[in-house]
Amino acid sequence: MTRLSNIAGVILAAGQSSRMGRVKQTLPFRAKTILQWVVDNAIASSLERIIVVIGHRADLVEPAITGRDVTVVINDDYRKGQSSSIKAGLRALPEGTGAVLFMLGDQPLVAPDTINQILNAYESSKSPIVLPIFNGKRGNPVLFSRETFPGLLSLTEDCGGRSLLKEYAGKVLELQVDDPYIHFDLDTDEDYRTLLKLETE
Repeated sequence: MTRLSNIAGVILAAGQSSRMGRVKQTLPFRAKTILQWVVDNAIASSLERIIVVIGHRADLVEPAITGRDVTVVINDDYRKGQSSSIKAGLRALPEGTGAVLFMLGDQPLVAPDTINQILNAYESSKSPIVLPIFNGKRGNPVLFSRETFPGLLSLTEDCGGRSLLKEYAGKVLELQVDDPYIHFDLDTDEDYRTLLKLETE
């Protein structure tokens, strides 16, 4: 796999799974856990390095990804919302990182090819933000270039990086992808049941 220099992946997996009521990162699917799928898809892509930010029940979550070629960061401030994990991931980056692809730890079906399409679109356009579109709707993961890092580091509470879209209006690259799973994450037990139905398909 050819790695794209200076582009890192940050997997946000520190949340409390409050709507699920259990630690969704560790739920099983096709012989792996949900987070293992996210991590392995990232590893199979062209990302140069991968950082996994965990927090809630880190004692359960971390062992599942031990041995994989990733850097694990424990976010003790995870109760402050997603912005705290974004900041923890950014602060763990090596100096000189040019861009970051933020991935959600509960999106196990986003394909490595989709990740690579986003990375390649950034490499060719150098847009400050690249986000995927399927059927006219924005999804995840989303790439942010280095020029957006100060704005990301100023985020507060449960505010994701998409709050920067207005600031960079006109510069955001909306990339059409053929991957419906950029819209599919696991928030509820119903979402998990929907995922499990795919095991037999």
